[in-house]
Amino acid sequence: MAIELNRDNYETEVLKSKECVLVDFWGPQCRPCLSLMPAVERLEHTYTGKMKVGKVNASENRMLCARLKVMSLPTFLIYVNGEESNRLIGDGVTEKDLIAAVEAVLR
Repeated sequence: MAIELNRDNYETEVLKSKECVLVDFWGPQCRPCLSLMPAVERLEHTYTGKMKVGKVNASENRMLCARLKVMSLPTFLIYVNGEESNRLIGDGVTEKDLIAAVEAVLR
């Protein structure tokens, strides 16, 4: 199950993580976000033990989104050793794009 991230646990769960982390910024009114949720869940299961997945409900975490410069949804951030290594933005993001981005950092 993806970790529910917020301003209180983002540093610990993402920035201090020894694992690669995929962070999904989504919103309950964002259709592309909702349509990608099953893909994100598949990624989580496929890469168990190699990567962790976190979700940020953007409507409940506006300050965190502003701090991270997340301006549109969906946005996916990939972190390696606490550093952002990739950012995928917009309703054009596909499951294939997510897989390619994750595979690139796990090699």
